Amino acid sequence: MTVEAVLDVAVETIWTIIITSAPLLIVSLIVGLVISIFQAVTSIQEQTLTFVPKILAIFICILIFGPFILNTIVEFMTELWNSFGDYL
Repeated sequence: MTVEAVLDVAVETIWTIIITSAPLLIVSLIVGLVISIFQAVTSIQEQTLTFVPKILAIFICILIFGPFILNTIVEFMTELWNSFGDYL
């Protein structure tokens, strides 16, 4: 296995991680920002106020984007296993 092949697999792996985690991270960021603005406006400084809405938003996001995330990971793993012989 050459250095180029290892780097290609590493780059593809990192790109797959970024693509599959982006929807969850973006939703979490947006919900956290909205909650922070709400806390700043109302002067409520409750630490647990951010966790419940974020968890609910992430669960809903997993329900919506779950098939996309699963398909992306399955396609990546299938491609990796199909080219396994080339790496040996």
